[in-house]
Amino acid sequence: MPDPVNTPSATASLLAEAVAALGGQERRGQVEMAQAVSDAFDAEQHLLVQAGTGTGKSLGYLVPSLLHPERVVIATATLALQHQLVERDIPRLINAVKHHTQLDTSYAVLKGRSNYACLHRVREGAPDDQGALIEVPTGSMGAEVLKLREWVEEEAESGGTGERDNAPRHTERVWRQVSVSARECLGRTRCAYGEECFAEQARDKAAKSKLVVTNHSLLAIDAIEGVPMIPEYDAVVIDEAHEVTARITQAATDEISVGDVERAARRANRQVDAADADALDDAAGILHEALEATTVGRLDVMPEQLHDALVQVRDAARQVLSAIPKEKDGEVDAARNQAKAMVQDVFDVAERMAANADADVLWRNDREPSRGGPQLCVAPLQVWSQMRNKLLSEKTVVFASATLMLGGNFEAVASSVGLIGAERAEDTSVARTGDRLPWRGIDVGSPFDYAKQGILYVAKHLPTPGRDGLGKAQLDEIVELVDAADGRALGLFSSRRAADAAAEAVRERLPHLTTLAQGDAQLPELTKQFIDDPHTVLFGTLSLWQGLDVPGDTCQLVMIDRIPFPRPDDPLMSARQRAADQAGGNGFMQVSATHAALLMAQGAGRLIRTTSDKGVVAVLDPRLATARYGSFLRSSLPPMWPTDDPALIRAALKRLAAG
Repeated sequence: MPDPVNTPSATASLLAEAVAALGGQERRGQVEMAQAVSDAFDAEQHLLVQAGTGTGKSLGYLVPSLLHPERVVIATATLALQHQLVERDIPRLINAVKHHTQLDTSYAVLKGRSNYACLHRVREGAPDDQGALIEVPTGSMGAEVLKLREWVEEEAESGGTGERDNAPRHTERVWRQVSVSARECLGRTRCAYGEECFAEQARDKAAKSKLVVTNHSLLAIDAIEGVPMIPEYDAVVIDEAHEVTARITQAATDEISVGDVERAARRANRQVDAADADALDDAAGILHEALEATTVGRLDVMPEQLHDALVQVRDAARQVLSAIPKEKDGEVDAARNQAKAMVQDVFDVAERMAANADADVLWRNDREPSRGGPQLCVAPLQVWSQMRNKLLSEKTVVFASATLMLGGNFEAVASSVGLIGAERAEDTSVARTGDRLPWRGIDVGSPFDYAKQGILYVAKHLPTPGRDGLGKAQLDEIVELVDAADGRALGLFSSRRAADAAAEAVRERLPHLTTLAQGDAQLPELTKQFIDDPHTVLFGTLSLWQGLDVPGDTCQLVMIDRIPFPRPDDPLMSARQRAADQAGGNGFMQVSATHAALLMAQGAGRLIRTTSDKGVVAVLDPRLATARYGSFLRSSLPPMWPTDDPALIRAALKRLAAG
């Protein structure tokens, strides 16, 4: 059979071959998606593609990516999807098309350096809090470190990847004993173990591969911050694209605390004159006083005392950096390098915060002393301009997700990533030129018949949720719904307090059911229990709203306690809402309602996972039916059959439970 070339017929043909080899059936949405991705690559035109659960979207973008003549990067938000791609989807696709011998099917996984074990740190020792290299910590932590070190050497001997995800169970603190950050790294040419280095081997493999699988954060560092992390590529597919702005914001967020400055001073003490290290330590004390005098929350106007403290930290860190001796030819001093990295981090963050730029939002967090005490944070007010000017202007980008149409269209998501509504194109004939970035948005649908498989129930008779958590009416409604469903319920709550209150009420009034609450055990263990026993209820918060995949009779009822608007005191969201208002827009709709719509769509998406699933999404917030913004939120949800009749819903759940 001749090898395919990158043409429309080749995309359809190779996809059909792959689906047949994998024992699947043709899905119209998957075919449409694959063609649209191929067209986007060819036209160098950006694409937003909404592909509902069950479409097979990974195959829908992997086939045209293999056919594309240049390297393609696949960026995911979660480790779960990354694992699915590299452990299952890509290997199975490659096996299905292996008879096309001229087709480049090479692929690699690329993560941040701290995700790989460091052979230098393992073999030479990690610094203690004073900066001296030690062999191994004492006590139970020492035992964990020794176990990890043994694993690292086994990985090196067997040709393994040294990735954290494959390591024995460990804590963040223990992992730091066997890894380094990019800034702490000695560099390939200066490290005695540079050629064996797991991170460098991953980069080498990526440089030789057609497909590179990475994450949103690493993509942001490479494309937006300009730090070369990924080999040169032509196009990128951003999967789980509904999360990309949040992940990029997270990657561009910095924090500083008194403890951070004190630790940097202690590390520097062995490398510079005591006076320079003491000056940095003194600056930490001044920062402590300033933070104690600063109110918690967003800082629209930086207090003079805090600004002066940040300037002192910045200047003291700069002096320490200048005082750290330069390495002589051939000299490698890991402790010095790591001390320098810590001080450099302190300098960079203090300098950014002291600048108090309009493009940044600054706020103070209040943490318990055991967790480090007060903390100052800074994040970008928005990331769309950076995405537009750096990533979208240079590369062809495909945004893929089951949730991209909010309020019935792509405009909200498109604008959040730097695409302008006026530049939307009807077809691929409009090319990218100069400052103009044409894009298309397509919804390839879903194989599910939501109107027949699911019911959207809005508990219109309930009172509007207040700030004091769940009231008696909401708790009664939850208990009655769970009772009607005989378990089989997933509760998605806006706060841990609400989830715990609901769990307590169900345990007390429905003791024959197994009721689990987030925090009772690790999430994988809770999920397994939920799947194994249909008479189980699982209540939790944000991490359950996205990514939980429980098909079948296990989950026939998804309850959402309230519309998940961001908290009014959320520093970043409130700043973005105000900025939108000041720009003449509607900050509530552009920020708060869009945030809520995205989460509600993700939450409702937990219900129908296969073509045979049936059930109810119950929203216990009457504003979904009564508020002016309710129609925007409803149109963001899967098109289920709507009702506000409590008796009808209880009867439907009882029928489902009876089988």
